[in-house]
Amino acid sequence: MGMVDLSNIASNLMSPGKGILAADESTESADKRLTFYGIETGEEMRRKFRNLFLNTPGIEEYLSGVILYKETLDQTGDDGILFTESLKSRGIIPGIKVDEGLEPLPESPKESITKGLLGLSDRLLLYKTKHETGFTKWRATITIDGTVLPTQQAVHENAKRLAAYAQCVQHAGMVPILEPEVLLEGKHSRVRSREVLTTTLKTLVAALEDHAVDMSAVIIKTSMVLSGNKSGREDDPQEVAEDTVAALMETMTANVPGIVFLSGGQSSDQATRNLAAITQEAHAKNAPWPLTFSYSRALQDEALKVWQGKDENVSAAREAFLTRLRQVREAIA
Repeated sequence: MGMVDLSNIASNLMSPGKGILAADESTESADKRLTFYGIETGEEMRRKFRNLFLNTPGIEEYLSGVILYKETLDQTGDDGILFTESLKSRGIIPGIKVDEGLEPLPESPKESITKGLLGLSDRLLLYKTKHETGFTKWRATITIDGTVLPTQQAVHENAKRLAAYAQCVQHAGMVPILEPEVLLEGKHSRVRSREVLTTTLKTLVAALEDHAVDMSAVIIKTSMVLSGNKSGREDDPQEVAEDTVAALMETMTANVPGIVFLSGGQSSDQATRNLAAITQEAHAKNAPWPLTFSYSRALQDEALKVWQGKDENVSAAREAFLTRLRQVREAIA
């Protein structure tokens, strides 16, 4: 598969008016999320959880792609059709999370690095040939603690692994989504958050260039510039937008086919409001790349509250999901 095809997949993922659903919670995270809403856990319940969202009629109006977790690739909806098949039949590209979670950085145990490079090529081949996935995702996390964290080493090591992953994925004929998430956790100011995001993205772009990754076939999934969740400060969407767009304009090459935002710890309303302000700011500043959402909890939250794991609540829960998708789509208009 040539780079032309990869740029094609990337531009399809960035189709105007559409975004990406992150439905790639690991088994453990999915069970944790269900428990949070008082819902039973286990494989069948996780299948129903995926079915609730992936088989909502009409999602193809709002979603260009869905990031899946490996368990979901082999599961079927209530209609007996594999989730990947049913997504493809509606023009939604199935993607797959390929990292294997976080481990502490030996030299700085409060920080993490992402594992999963071992055996990555084999996994990619399997996903591509057996499940026809079009794109993949790898998440790294960057922790802020005053001026102490992140260490330069954590930022560099994570960037290097993201770049090695991206190179491997393009080689396998898929589009990599690179997610260096600057965590919301902490007492830090928005100014500090912007500084860390800028350093993180700058380091990442340099690592991608070192690895000869084709920048026209990667999608960057980034956090917004926000004050830490323990700072006692609620950011104004306009401030978030100015700082976030400034950090991106300073670091991102113009040929990146798209930038998608994670909702990381924000409420559904907050994530929607901030996205709307960022979209407007990006237009005002003539940002060269399309922007959209790649949300998980911010899209699922309201529906899960309504569903409660009960079959009789499915259609009301799906209504809540579609309502939120509509609101998020208005935010990127």
